[in-house]
Amino acid sequence: MDIVLQVSDTFLFDRFWSTVYPTSTLNYPKNAVKDATTTFSSMRELPTAIHSSTQFFQLAPSRYAYMSEWPRDNIWRQFCTLYLITWLFGLVLYFVFASLSYIFIFDHATFTHPKYLKNQVRLEIRQTMISMPLMAIFTAPFFLLEVRGYGKLYDAPSDAPFALYNFLQFPLFIAFTDLCIYWIHRALHHPKIYKTLHKPHHKWIMPTPYASHAFHPMDGFAQSVPYHVFPFIFPLQKFAYVALFAFINFWTIFIHDGEYVANSYLINGAACHTMHHLYFNYNYGQFTTLWDRLGGSYRQPNDELFSRESKMSKVEWDRQTKEMEKLQKEVEGDDDRDYGQESRRLQKKVM
Repeated sequence: MDIVLQVSDTFLFDRFWSTVYPTSTLNYPKNAVKDATTTFSSMRELPTAIHSSTQFFQLAPSRYAYMSEWPRDNIWRQFCTLYLITWLFGLVLYFVFASLSYIFIFDHATFTHPKYLKNQVRLEIRQTMISMPLMAIFTAPFFLLEVRGYGKLYDAPSDAPFALYNFLQFPLFIAFTDLCIYWIHRALHHPKIYKTLHKPHHKWIMPTPYASHAFHPMDGFAQSVPYHVFPFIFPLQKFAYVALFAFINFWTIFIHDGEYVANSYLINGAACHTMHHLYFNYNYGQFTTLWDRLGGSYRQPNDELFSRESKMSKVEWDRQTKEMEKLQKEVEGDDDRDYGQESRRLQKKVM
């Protein structure tokens, strides 16, 4: 995350902090030449005072890097900046990828499903907008510890434990986080926890891509903990970490897009996750079906989901609704969702 912080500081936050918390005296680095003038253009040595986070590229700091009472290495500035990055960058990823999925992949015929909620997309986005800034508060300390050198992040491939590890780190990351999230997710379905923390995400029986991040803040944070713990336990290359962070957000959207392109024995795709939203206590895994199979919670997606004609048929929807309502009663009690009349009107029109 130090790479992201350096890039963000250079192009955005140096100027931001120089405006929000300006210094009374310029924070010249100690190795600046003594006879330099007060114009930054003549101070060629200034950029050397701020070291690059990676050997693969260099970013020369602008004059704003030295114009805040909080220099770049100030712990409070780093925390606040990382919080803003986590929140705002997370929102950008969410809206970009979820919108692309919603426009080009998501089947809008889902709007006519009897369990599609009134104003559902608006509600999903609203829940995300509430949760993101709160989740970021709990996430930023992990990033801060990484930036300040407490993790096992490395820069050059030669710094890996052994050469092959540069490739093995990816399946290791998937395996570790998949295992941890399975048990965290399953725990969130415990009756004493579910209604308080996890039910807000299960409000969406037929989710759209915008439901991907529509969690209770502590639910979303709990399921993200394995991602943040990993680089404190295992070595992880810095650019790989950034790429995996983006991949995680993409994957979370992918399993909520309702397009069942893969009926894989191993991959926990959108079809498997739809089974989870419909029937609650199945398919807790994030990336694979391995731990659901070992834990006895795997439910194979219905064959009907892999044909558009059958997955959108009234027969299939009636069957889903009947079983879902039975299980929903057992898990939640009375159903307090507002399905409205619009989906029913559209359903009659389509059917």
